[in-house]
Amino acid sequence: MSERIVVIGAGGFGRETLDIVEALVEAGRDLELVGVLDSGPSELDLSRLAERGTVYLGTEDSWLPVSSGDERFVVAIGSPSVRETVVRRLSGAGRRAATLIHPRAVIGSRARIGDGVVVASGVQVSTNVTLGDHVHLNPSSVIGHDAVLSDFVSVNPGAIVSGNVAVEPGVLLGAGSVVLQGLTVGAGATVGAAACVTHDVRPGATVVGVPAREAVRADQEGASS
Repeated sequence: MSERIVVIGAGGFGRETLDIVEALVEAGRDLELVGVLDSGPSELDLSRLAERGTVYLGTEDSWLPVSSGDERFVVAIGSPSVRETVVRRLSGAGRRAATLIHPRAVIGSRARIGDGVVVASGVQVSTNVTLGDHVHLNPSSVIGHDAVLSDFVSVNPGAIVSGNVAVEPGVLLGAGSVVLQGLTVGAGATVGAAACVTHDVRPGATVVGVPAREAVRADQEGASS
């Protein structure tokens, strides 16, 4: 029996996730794409779903009461905090998550992969890596040996996580960013695009630049002037 998949999110990453589903079907995995949910899709998103023949199922509120209950969901929303909110709701309604790994991703030995994980094309995951629930690995990102990525982490395209790094829950690593060996990125932190992290990042911080330094908010600048 086919595994029935519902993708949450009609935006760019949602449609990239549809590409992963199609690639898995071509590779022989028995999947059936039911359609896409989105609480506020743009007209452009809807037209691009229609172009590829993908059914827009409406919002979560309209879909949950009429769904069969056997569908598995993938939340293809880039924001870790928004993704977590959606997952909590769907899981609370008794729905189960699916994990999607593109056939052209490389997964090393003894990797541990949680529920709801999405791994895009060109990703490289080394040996003894742990990926928590609902982690997103965008195209061509690299995860080094013995790294631990906790739940709801997003790794944007081309980012590199070196060996023995700990990435705590809800972190966003920007496109092309690098986290050096053995460091910890605290829960809810954001690493800016192309930043190079050379020291531990405290929880909730935003760091930018090379080497990465904590960004100063406008209100902090005003208080110090």
